[in-house]
Amino acid sequence: MLSMKAKYALKSLVVMAKQEKKMLPIKAIAQEADVPPKFLEAILLDLKRHGILDSKRGIFGGYFLSRPARDIRIGDVIRMVDGPLAPIPCASTTAYRRCDDCVDENSCDVRRVMLKVRNAIAGVLDGMTLKELVNQGGAI
Repeated sequence: MLSMKAKYALKSLVVMAKQEKKMLPIKAIAQEADVPPKFLEAILLDLKRHGILDSKRGIFGGYFLSRPARDIRIGDVIRMVDGPLAPIPCASTTAYRRCDDCVDENSCDVRRVMLKVRNAIAGVLDGMTLKELVNQGGAI
């Protein structure tokens, strides 16, 4: 399930992508994205730490996309904020871990179906850029 933090991150990135070349203050992003400003501050700092955003300090400062919206994959943003897309650890490609109760991973029916789930989710999220999200209406 998508966390509120990831949802707010996506909503905020949509706002910034709509004005891709502009620097926006947190207050403006929060208002446009309908995200609590204090919660947004932590999210934006996290996205900056991951290289999605950059910022300038000062009275005319704010946040802006560090690269074009067409180069930002939705799946990458969700992984940055929420972690792996896979519903169980043994189905993850980015954070694989064998399940504690696993007897035989190769014959595990649960793993097999969860790999399909993970691949379907990743196919959609990794196949869509922030630019495409904005172009389809951007409502999250």
